[in-house]
Amino acid sequence: MTGESNNTINTNMIHQLNPAILVETPMGQGQALFIIDYGMHQNTCWVVALVSDGVIKHFDCNDVILATNYTYGLNLVKHKAK
Repeated sequence: MTGESNNTINTNMIHQLNPAILVETPMGQGQALFIIDYGMHQNTCWVVALVSDGVIKHFDCNDVILATNYTYGLNLVKHKAK
């Protein structure tokens, strides 16, 4: 294939979170370490180390939410008085 150009564009990206972000997942709280973006036709994948046992899991972006942080006032909606 010498002399031929490859017009394929690789849109996969891995972003390391520094510092890690505390998140809530269906399996409990964890530290988000990486975000993997496979392109516009797939949801972003979050790589999370679970706080309970340190297991590394991959989660769809729809399954990850920012953990509550009272110091910075993040994600306080679920803790508002009704």
